[in-house]
Amino acid sequence: MQTEKGQAIEDASMRVIEAEVGPHGYDERQWQVVRRVIHTTADFDFAGANAVVFSENAVEAGLEALRSGRAVVTDVSAVYGGMNKRNPELHGNQVVCRISDPQAARYASERGTTRSQAAMRMSAREIDGGVVAVGNAPTALLEVLRMHEEGLARPALVVGIPVGFISAPESKEELASADLEHITNSGRKGGSAVAAAIVNALYKMI
Repeated sequence: MQTEKGQAIEDASMRVIEAEVGPHGYDERQWQVVRRVIHTTADFDFAGANAVVFSENAVEAGLEALRSGRAVVTDVSAVYGGMNKRNPELHGNQVVCRISDPQAARYASERGTTRSQAAMRMSAREIDGGVVAVGNAPTALLEVLRMHEEGLARPALVVGIPVGFISAPESKEELASADLEHITNSGRKGGSAVAAAIVNALYKMI
């Protein structure tokens, strides 16, 4: 739980963000997500050059899934590490990350894929109707999109914001054009802390 001093610092930070960004094109709920990302990263590009992109019903779909106790599936443990642990406990959301599962390593080795891809394949049941949060591995995001195309799993919301130089921008472009509710951004920036910030922001709106 946030202390009084901690809350005062957070509130002051949010006022700085509001003042420096000024007018923007986000609606009230979208802005709560973007502001939380900027607060986490101190990077104002997330309101500008690498702006956060929302599908039409992304926030509402994510909130409904979390309220309903659906799973949150992450590509790496660092996403869960950045989440407020009290939130999934309060709402009955299982947080799933199988990247370190030995079975994922075997699956990847046998099929010539990455462990991130294998971990997502192994999490199809939880992904279906759940919230996917990808902050690190473009291959994980592309695998979720592939699984959706195959009819294997349809997530309620995909937070797809992997960081990097190889396939990260392209995977986000593919997500933005997919028939799935999504929150993503353009370009190379992103990361596990950003994905966690987005999920935390959604929980704050419940």
